[in-house]
Amino acid sequence: MNAESAPLDRTALSSALLAHAFWGTMPLYLMLVRSVPPVEFVAWRVVMSLPFCFAIVWARGMMPEFRAILRNRKTVLTLVATSLAIGINWASYVWAIQTDHVYAASIGYYILPLVMMVLAHFVLGEHLTKRQWIAAGLAGLGVAALIGGALSNLWVSLALASTFAFYGLMRKTVAAGAMVGLALETLLLLPIAAGVLIWYSMTGPGISFGKEWGTSAAIMLSAPMTALPLLFFAIAARRLPYSLMGFLQFLSPSIIFLLGLIIFGEKLAANQLVSFVLIWTAAALFLREMLRRRPKPSKAAGKA
Repeated sequence: MNAESAPLDRTALSSALLAHAFWGTMPLYLMLVRSVPPVEFVAWRVVMSLPFCFAIVWARGMMPEFRAILRNRKTVLTLVATSLAIGINWASYVWAIQTDHVYAASIGYYILPLVMMVLAHFVLGEHLTKRQWIAAGLAGLGVAALIGGALSNLWVSLALASTFAFYGLMRKTVAAGAMVGLALETLLLLPIAAGVLIWYSMTGPGISFGKEWGTSAAIMLSAPMTALPLLFFAIAARRLPYSLMGFLQFLSPSIIFLLGLIIFGEKLAANQLVSFVLIWTAAALFLREMLRRRPKPSKAAGKA
């Protein structure tokens, strides 16, 4: 199957872009909860997201679909795997940001698109053109330029890339709608999250929620900041070629990079400049080839 020759779903593409806009600006939000331990914050993300997700499921009349999925053992087991993958991904990312390993986190999300394209080709059977493989190679060189200066924290980058690539692949193939699947994922993570919060409440200084109104409000904001981008991603993942989803994945770490330059005053190293030139040249080549191969509307359709 050549997924790249299928018509491009504009709604799904918009959903993907919205997801990356959320994720790209996430470091600004995480600065608000810097005082919250990473594992505790991930637990709060689950607890706060659960009522948010179920409110949407109920309001959109999706409860029958939710109950039907609960009776499907294969789907539930797949969502158990996706919930664990996204939980590990959240914990790794928050830990990286809060312990000043932002560079390692951004590299992880630059490695991710390459992992996704490999999975798209070998698992989903999506075939790339020669020019798109050249684009993937250029992007790989760009990522290699970044990795060269960050080998000591490469494990963080690989953990982020592998867990989210697995999550995206499973969410593309699982027989569950975007919102219903997300609601069930948060429900499955709830026992772990509750256990974490009980442990924090019984040890050390206790839980962070309720001590200071600003931090508490920021923790509550984690519900839309967590659920909305995952919802947009799940919508896009089910309707766009996974290889295209992979290349779009370059957007969020690039936004993070620009925030580092403009907001946080980080300096641009030579290897970073080379990397971004290669990656965005690759992205332009990949997308140009995809648009070139899109089927043109028939004359009959144009007259209809």
